[in-house]
Amino acid sequence: MDFLVSGILAITPQQIVMYGIGMLLIYLAIYKDFEPALLLPMGFGAILVNLPASGVLNQTLAGIGETHGIIQWLFEVGIEASEALPILLFIGIGAMIDFGPLLSNPKMFLFGAAAQFGIFFALSMATLLGFDLKDAASIGIIGAADGPTSILVSQVLGSAYIGPIAVAAYSYMALVPIVQPMAIKLVTTKKERRIRMPYNPSSISKQTRILFPIIVTFIAGLVAPTSVALVGFLMFGNLIRECGVLNSLSDTAQNTLANLITLLLGITISFSMTAEAFVKLDTLFIMCLGLVAFVFDSIGGVLFAKLLNLFLKEKVNPMVGAAGISAFPMSARVIQKMGLKEDPTNHLLMHAVGANVAGQIGSVVAGGIILNLLTKML
Repeated sequence: MDFLVSGILAITPQQIVMYGIGMLLIYLAIYKDFEPALLLPMGFGAILVNLPASGVLNQTLAGIGETHGIIQWLFEVGIEASEALPILLFIGIGAMIDFGPLLSNPKMFLFGAAAQFGIFFALSMATLLGFDLKDAASIGIIGAADGPTSILVSQVLGSAYIGPIAVAAYSYMALVPIVQPMAIKLVTTKKERRIRMPYNPSSISKQTRILFPIIVTFIAGLVAPTSVALVGFLMFGNLIRECGVLNSLSDTAQNTLANLITLLLGITISFSMTAEAFVKLDTLFIMCLGLVAFVFDSIGGVLFAKLLNLFLKEKVNPMVGAAGISAFPMSARVIQKMGLKEDPTNHLLMHAVGANVAGQIGSVVAGGIILNLLTKML
């Protein structure tokens, strides 16, 4: 009983806040179905690392010496030392993606680039708020709408805010169905949202599907060498999918590997959610800036589509531009639902999917470019 009382008395108000945040993440995962594979382990991990003298973290015990906690060990080995966990996850993501809709309509590549605008807007805002350049860049990459990229960039740059950045990135990914419609409606008219886009897919040969990930890796490696780990593993996963001779490995990458890495990544990142590192005013700023990045990603894609329409004979539904973020396939589904709500006979899904998978490439390339530029500057 004395041990229990002393443990309760050792709990700080900041740790109580973290218990609340952990429970909130678990609630969102279970009852709202918001990215449960990540938010649930992150929420539970936030509770674990904030228990007094938690055994999941390294500590020194009288008469025993230093002990190694499992969550801290996973963080040091899987993220801090090698960035292995977020990079390995890209194999599974690549194996899930069908680039066919993008290859059928290559101009969707443009939306995958335009919808990264929020990254650089949020980076600028973070700098103006007083964050140093490496932290501002790490915060801006939340706009990639890609959790593993956010974790990897913030870790490589040595940001002190990897925990809040990871929570913001995955939370806003889960909130895409709420955030994107509001952002899109801010900058479009009902008439624009009703623009019809017939889908006439061209046949994509197996050879093209095989060559595509190889060519993208070469181009990304030459333009932004630091992005090779990100783009390369994403494209390697896609090559496994498309080669046709590794079907069992493709299934494993899409399901077993992706699920296992996601589970480990979620609970490992909670190491950065200790009360002293998380309960700060800066965390609130990061959450707000993450939301700004997501909103301006969507707005950037929409405005670019509207700009293209000034020159195109066959108009693009501006909502498709918003699908150029990396939140695959949630963003494409949001655009499809919005299109059907405006016109029940207007199906935008395949166009949106093309832009969405382009956003997967765009986000990792953007992350690589930021790493490439900042590692030379810092």
